[in-house]
Amino acid sequence: MSFLDTVRIALRALLKNKMRAVLTIIGVVIGIAAVTTIVSIGQGASQLVSGEFEALGTNVVLVLPGQTRRGGVRQSGAPTLTAEDSDSIGTECPAVLASSPIVGTSGQIIYGNENWNPKEMQGVGSDYLIVRNWDLDAGGFFSDGDIHSNAKVCVIGQTLIPKLFRTVNPLDETIRINNVPFRVIGILAKKGANMVGDDQDDIVLMPHTTVRKRINGSPQDTVHAIMVSARSTDQMGIATKQIESLMYERHQVGPQDEADFSVQDTTEIAATLGIITGTLTLMLSAIAGISLLVGGVGIMNIMLVSVTERTREIGIRMAIGARGKDILRQFLIESVVLSCIGGAIGLALGTATSMAATVLINAYKPGTEWPMVVSIPAAFVAMGFAAAVGVFFGYYPARRASKLDPIDALRYE
Repeated sequence: MSFLDTVRIALRALLKNKMRAVLTIIGVVIGIAAVTTIVSIGQGASQLVSGEFEALGTNVVLVLPGQTRRGGVRQSGAPTLTAEDSDSIGTECPAVLASSPIVGTSGQIIYGNENWNPKEMQGVGSDYLIVRNWDLDAGGFFSDGDIHSNAKVCVIGQTLIPKLFRTVNPLDETIRINNVPFRVIGILAKKGANMVGDDQDDIVLMPHTTVRKRINGSPQDTVHAIMVSARSTDQMGIATKQIESLMYERHQVGPQDEADFSVQDTTEIAATLGIITGTLTLMLSAIAGISLLVGGVGIMNIMLVSVTERTREIGIRMAIGARGKDILRQFLIESVVLSCIGGAIGLALGTATSMAATVLINAYKPGTEWPMVVSIPAAFVAMGFAAAVGVFFGYYPARRASKLDPIDALRYE
């Protein structure tokens, strides 16, 4: 018989016992669906993490204040960084593309009869948009001259437009931030929510000198953090070492002294999170794979029952010329067909479940664009694994059928 004839006979035999075939493949369906769903959600999580760090900026390195001692007491997060540190990093570190100081603040914004409390209010440098890889939707950004003159200008995010201005064009309008008038000179391009659901567009940017002196009322030239962008991903490590070396020199930190700053490479953080999500995905997939083994045992059990029920049929086939390898191939194909049908149904079910999970996650966290990922290679691997389950667990029943003695098989009732 040809291969197609064998497949046709195998399908006919399976259709004779539809309910039994359906019950047999349930384990494979559940296993493949579970693995597909977990891999899809895991890859979506990895993409979301990567997207969040891309939204943070291109090749970003963070310089944060460390610990200082005052009166013998160690103080964490004390203001140890200055705007001059940021300027020096930008000019004296060859691997650095741009650098911006960060000064945080909070308060209420008033425009006419409307008021709003944005999630983020920051004083930044003129290169902040380069560091964050953030475009402007309209208008411009403040210059070094604005920073040196403590200019009362600001750039707003997209969320503030409907909250404060409604149908009015915000450009050149005057808003009051903690009762200090600021002129809107630019509007940031939309970024959306981050992975925890916070609105990144609910933000106001001002010159860091203006925030420090006019809003926070601080006479010191200190900043809360410094955000740096390396020239390329390959130079992240070099940029980090150059920044550390420069900061040790500027802050006069000796070999035995504890640094009053810390340098964090966001690429390393992203890589660590990627390892965590990948490990969790692999672990959960392995757990889900147990149901595939259960499904395989079910296939073996049903095929053994099928061999027993069709013993006389096997004897007739052998009596009219069928060889042992023909019988082996027929029952092996039946087992593989069962597994592949279960794999196809499981793949479709897993994809649908992944889509539903993505919709629910995005609905639960409005603004969080959890990506829907369907991995084609993973789909092929799932189908291949389903076929392998059919071959592995179907081989013993098929071999047992092929070894039956024709005369004994014909006598079987």
